[in-house]
Amino acid sequence: MILKFFNKDEKQNNDSNLIDVACLMIHAAKIDENYTDIERKIIKNTLTKINDNKEDLDKIMIEAEKKEADSNHIQEFTRNIKMMEKENKKEVIKNIWTIILSDGNSDMYEENLMRRLAGLLYIDDKTIGEIKLNIQGKLK
Repeated sequence: MILKFFNKDEKQNNDSNLIDVACLMIHAAKIDENYTDIERKIIKNTLTKINDNKEDLDKIMIEAEKKEADSNHIQEFTRNIKMMEKENKKEVIKNIWTIILSDGNSDMYEENLMRRLAGLLYIDDKTIGEIKLNIQGKLK
């Protein structure tokens, strides 16, 4: 299933938004200082669902990894994401929880990131918690 996060007519803006989503997921993957191949695969799978143009994925991943490494705050990545519809924002949160929980647990830094994202993306804590429990149930 391809998720329609962005308007297809705006290719330049689309790539920028896609890179922001990738940056946020990469940031979540790196926050525990252990950016694994499993996490990279989850990010690529998510980008595949979002992006109709599969050829650009490697380029987008490279740009996103560079942008995330050069940034020192997540507000830059969430600026465009918070304008999405609530269901799409929940899908981004779901994928970030999948990345965080891919190693079987979440540490205090990852939990803190999710609390900050809840506020920045205007998603209530209850929804964030339900998504986490749902992901944990699927991973068991």
